[in-house]
Amino acid sequence: MANSFQDTLFTSGVIAEDFTFNEHVAEVFDDMLDRSIPCYRLVIDAMAQLLSCHLQPGATVYDLGCSTGTTLLELAKRLPRMDLTYIGIDNAPAMLAKARCKSVEYSKDHDIRFLHSDIISCHLPGAKAVLCNYTLQFLRPLTRQSFINRIFTALPSGGVLLLSEKIIARSSRLNRDFIEIYHSFKKKQGYSELEIAAKREALENILIPFSIEENTALLRQAGFTEIEPFFTWFNFSSIVALKR
Repeated sequence: MANSFQDTLFTSGVIAEDFTFNEHVAEVFDDMLDRSIPCYRLVIDAMAQLLSCHLQPGATVYDLGCSTGTTLLELAKRLPRMDLTYIGIDNAPAMLAKARCKSVEYSKDHDIRFLHSDIISCHLPGAKAVLCNYTLQFLRPLTRQSFINRIFTALPSGGVLLLSEKIIARSSRLNRDFIEIYHSFKKKQGYSELEIAAKREALENILIPFSIEENTALLRQAGFTEIEPFFTWFNFSSIVALKR
């Protein structure tokens, strides 16, 4: 496995800059995902099952904002007989370098391509499924509708969009509860109160979550008519949307 170091980026509590997907983040990103996103591997399992329901062998799957490629690598391991073509797109060179290294070490470099491009404007030729895992939340809110619209246009009839996001609850009281439960989860993963507070500050104004209703509205406005959440854990949710 490609070298993955423990996430200690915020142990000092000192915030030198806003959160960016640079070399320091890429180095620890896999550990950060496993310790920061509840049920991360379980969601990938669910995605694999949904893709197996809706894709034909040889179909092309895009992961927009693919970071270090973990999702595509895990899908390739779970769906070996489908002979899918996987394309990961990201605009962070450090993340892509890590992704390519991992794909070689897992002997998946012939199955997965990683492209450096802006997911807001990149082309998606031949797309049958598009994944956006914890990606939309980093886009400026005013750009999100056009982003989803473009995905809808790129997909054929029967195409699949799988979207995972950190979310906010409509009830302010429940939203506070969910945040506290999430912080407890992170503490159980070994993060200190100082680290949790420092990372939250670094992500402020960078990660802007929507409610599940707002994300669903984006999908419906784009033209998706079959939309269902397939996983929810307090302030995290995953949605499947089908193009009729």
